[in-house]
Amino acid sequence: MSQSLDRGLSVLDALAEGADTLDALADRLGVHKSTVLRLLRTLEAHHFVRREGVRYYRLGSALFDLASRALESSDVRRSAAPALAELNARTGHTVHLATYEDGEVVYVDKYEGRHSVRMYSRIGKRAPVHCTAVGKVLVSALGPDRRAEVAHAIDYPALTGNTITDPVAYLAELERVAEQGYAVDNAEHEDFIHCLAAPVRGPGGTVLAAVSLSVPKVLLDYEGLLALLPDLTAAARNASVHSGWTGQ
Repeated sequence: MSQSLDRGLSVLDALAEGADTLDALADRLGVHKSTVLRLLRTLEAHHFVRREGVRYYRLGSALFDLASRALESSDVRRSAAPALAELNARTGHTVHLATYEDGEVVYVDKYEGRHSVRMYSRIGKRAPVHCTAVGKVLVSALGPDRRAEVAHAIDYPALTGNTITDPVAYLAELERVAEQGYAVDNAEHEDFIHCLAAPVRGPGGTVLAAVSLSVPKVLLDYEGLLALLPDLTAAARNASVHSGWTGQ
């Protein structure tokens, strides 16, 4: 990657956290202010960055337009949408659609629950595969060799007391998920949230994505979460049919 491109992407990444000044951006990148100013002017000319007041810069409209178009081009997001919306309306809980990319989960759609507790997730955000229900579903769909490769490449940060922290336990969990057809995040990612996930399949049964229900523990205990499994699997099947799965 060219140095200018790398620095430009670093600027965008820094501004994703909020508006910032030229001086702060230069300190963050470890380069002279004149270098950052050239990058900002180029990004501003293409509407990837906009100036706010005299001193501050923030992300511009072109970036959001690109993100929106990229999401709209996702066939599985479009085809699964009616089933996800129905699941969200029927249960009142947060529904995610996620895909697998470079060893991580990427959330490509989200329907907010009606309860006041909000999850950290948002469309486009990445999450670990070892402690999320969608991650378990997506990795369990890989072939045995690839599954093992992914499992042994994870650092296994313990995000809660329930997080899986070694590849042997993770591979055993993936085997269970593959056999039963769904995954559970029993407060493994966030200690106040637990989740259920199931695969969304396409032609030939290929797993295209994973759909999940995320519920605050204060609203439902573990048994209550599992009681939502029929709703989830019905929605996953409906989304799969609309994505080209024929049941074979």
